[in-house]
Amino acid sequence: MTQGVLYIHSAPRALAPHVEWAAGGVLGVPARMRWEEQPVGRGLLRAELPWSGREDTGARLVSAMRGMHDVRFDVTQEATARDDGARWSCTPDLGVYHAATDHAGNIVLTEDHVRGCMERAGHDPIALRRELDIALGAPWDDELEIYRHAGEGVPMRWLHRVG
Repeated sequence: MTQGVLYIHSAPRALAPHVEWAAGGVLGVPARMRWEEQPVGRGLLRAELPWSGREDTGARLVSAMRGMHDVRFDVTQEATARDDGARWSCTPDLGVYHAATDHAGNIVLTEDHVRGCMERAGHDPIALRRELDIALGAPWDDELEIYRHAGEGVPMRWLHRVG
């Protein structure tokens, strides 16, 4: 058994019951979430759901949520004595990112993954930086950051897309 958290960073109000239904289907119990307004966007809500379950629960939650295109979320799963932890992030524009995590929550890249980044980058240090950023989930973090920290009293950095 393991545990983790489903963080819904933004969901349209109309999808909130569907999120609860999907999470409850995975967890086998009704998922009653305390929804709050998401100040980043009009009509958006945010919520958290701590969970405990089998080692495949995090992946099953992501599978249940990923079809809801307008929902931004993270799923974390703690490491156990037998298995690494995991983190999944999802945005409408980028899709799902997955990484293994250690007991402290750090992203763990395998030797093969790092070698793949090096091979794709060739001898270009800027390309290597870009490949490693992708491997570490930086594009997902960049897109989700404003939603993660947009609570009451938290200063926000508003992003505007140009072009």
